[in-house]
Amino acid sequence: MQTLSALWDTKLRSFLTMFGIVWGITSVILLVGLGIGFNVDQKEHLRTIGTDIAIIFAGKTGAQAGGYAAGRDIHLTVDDAIAIQQQATLVKTVSPELRRSVSEVSQWNAANRAVRGVWPEYQRFRSLTVEQGRLMTEQDEAEGARVIILGAEANRQLFPGKPVIGQPLMVSGYQYTIIGVLAKKKQNGSYGSGPDNTQLFTTYSAMARDFPPTEGPGVIRGYVNNIVVEPVSPEMHEKALAQVTRIIAERHHYDPNDKEALWIWDTLEGSKFTERIFSVMTFFFGAVALLTLALGGIGVMNIMLVAVTERTREIGVRKALGATAIDIKRQFLVESAIITLVSGLGGLALGVGVCIAMRYVPLPDFVPHPVISPLAIAASLTTLAAITVFAGMYPALRAANLSPMECLRTE
Repeated sequence: MQTLSALWDTKLRSFLTMFGIVWGITSVILLVGLGIGFNVDQKEHLRTIGTDIAIIFAGKTGAQAGGYAAGRDIHLTVDDAIAIQQQATLVKTVSPELRRSVSEVSQWNAANRAVRGVWPEYQRFRSLTVEQGRLMTEQDEAEGARVIILGAEANRQLFPGKPVIGQPLMVSGYQYTIIGVLAKKKQNGSYGSGPDNTQLFTTYSAMARDFPPTEGPGVIRGYVNNIVVEPVSPEMHEKALAQVTRIIAERHHYDPNDKEALWIWDTLEGSKFTERIFSVMTFFFGAVALLTLALGGIGVMNIMLVAVTERTREIGVRKALGATAIDIKRQFLVESAIITLVSGLGGLALGVGVCIAMRYVPLPDFVPHPVISPLAIAASLTTLAAITVFAGMYPALRAANLSPMECLRTE
């Protein structure tokens, strides 16, 4: 009771000191949670593109090879995709991708969006899932079927609130049939012509037949914008890409070691790089928050030192009445422990509460929901225990070592 009474007598000072600890604990939980949330969010965004795929674009040769001069344009074709499918033993699946920006007209609206012609396996490794209807099949590809799958945004524009499955869509003068609508993706990265939500997808065979490449120097029939490959496993990823590079180099007569002939977007490497960046960011957030908590601990030590100074005469009276050094030390340690314990539990409750509350608040796409980290909580409680000991021990020892006669002479 004496300890609580002493804290109550300086309630404003105690409250302000406790606020530093509360804010420090809350900061650790919230900042580390946001760092982990950013990491999880970016992984999800990358998953919508493909977790273990490589997207291959053509470039220019950087060196002379096979009797050809350097600087020659490389044009990828569907035959390259077929060769990879047949020869690359470490590639699980492959798809050419042919993109065209063409006009689309429905009964209700018109647009000019990109259409992608792909093989059916593309839908799986690009994580395309339908909210309505179905995906394309091997039979659709074999027959060159004029079928269309709409991205969520494309569907909203072309068929605003209307029935869509089975409806006709005029694509640059050709009548296609809508067979599916993609589930909306949370996607902040893309390649080519934009996010999947805004695109239309059809069979490669129909796309190549209805919208062949524009004639021009170096443009050949069967040209594709890029080729997407999926290795058999993440462990074989690097070797699979080496196989693909060698096959394309042999077909186009350039050195397989020429790094300028192809540009490869490797989503597995991108995922690892992103994870490293956000791990460092999470560590930095946690370190800053723990430093804030440590500064709160310095505040506790300061208030306890002030308390020792203000209560010097009280300490002398207690010692004169028989209180031992251990009794005096215990009193100030308990006061320090109460301040840090109450404020620590308050900060823990506030930090966890804010993280939970943010799950139910609509946030901008670039702001993730924080993830409650047991490691952050453990680090906070460990730091709090250290603060309790170090912030209380020095003032307690100073109070315990005061001479009763000197204390009683203090006004």
